[in-house]
Amino acid sequence: MIRRDQLDTPLAEATTADPKQIAYFTSMAEEWWNPDGRFKTLHQLNPVRLKFICDRVCNHFDRNPEKHLPLDGLRVLDIGCGGGLLSEPLALLGADVVGIDATAKLVHVAGVHAAANYVNVDYRHALAEDLVGAGEQFDVIVNAEVIEHVANVDGFVESCCRLMKPGGIMVVATLNRTLKSLLFAKIVGEYVLRLLPKGTHDWKLFIRPHELAGKLRRHNVSMTEQVGVIYSPLTGSFRVGKDDSVNYMAVAVRPGQPKLELVDG
Repeated sequence: MIRRDQLDTPLAEATTADPKQIAYFTSMAEEWWNPDGRFKTLHQLNPVRLKFICDRVCNHFDRNPEKHLPLDGLRVLDIGCGGGLLSEPLALLGADVVGIDATAKLVHVAGVHAAANYVNVDYRHALAEDLVGAGEQFDVIVNAEVIEHVANVDGFVESCCRLMKPGGIMVVATLNRTLKSLLFAKIVGEYVLRLLPKGTHDWKLFIRPHELAGKLRRHNVSMTEQVGVIYSPLTGSFRVGKDDSVNYMAVAVRPGQPKLELVDG
């Protein structure tokens, strides 16, 4: 349980979290669920992210994504869950979801929204390394728009990999570090079209797919797929495609045999 006097307090033992990023997202936490507010772009991106995650997870665990509750029996960790834009729909698909975030006020916003909509998500004000220290592991790790905001990328990736069960899967959504992403994601996105609040991203912290793959390999986790995520300013929507020079999503798996309860479908 988070006390009101803790809502704007960064984690005392933060090792991968960036205090400046915590303060930044704290200042806008109340707008998280407004589809026309400062996080409008995340709302537009969400259907593409959710479908990709569900399809890849179902394929990995031999599930039918069209069945009722296709993620039933899977323990899912949503790292950097924010206000819960992915945690809630994943829970509604049957997953046992734990959502963690370094920003306490966002965890509070997420919990209030989930309770109001009768969605069961275990929200915690915590970092990935906190869960590693507690010995927790998950079938699925969701790592969406987080890695470009952390202070210690190597430590963060290590924690994510250690949180994967043998045979587990992780989906990463992030930004590529290219001249095109500097122009469109940073300059045009934040200062011209105002798709995101100014200061949302530091282009130097964007990670190239081969860099991500290399960091994963150090922990015996393999990146098996990457796709581009392409924005259309005419429709205000995103789609999956081949161009990964700005946004991309990647799938990573840990060797081993998953141990899951059998479910119908």
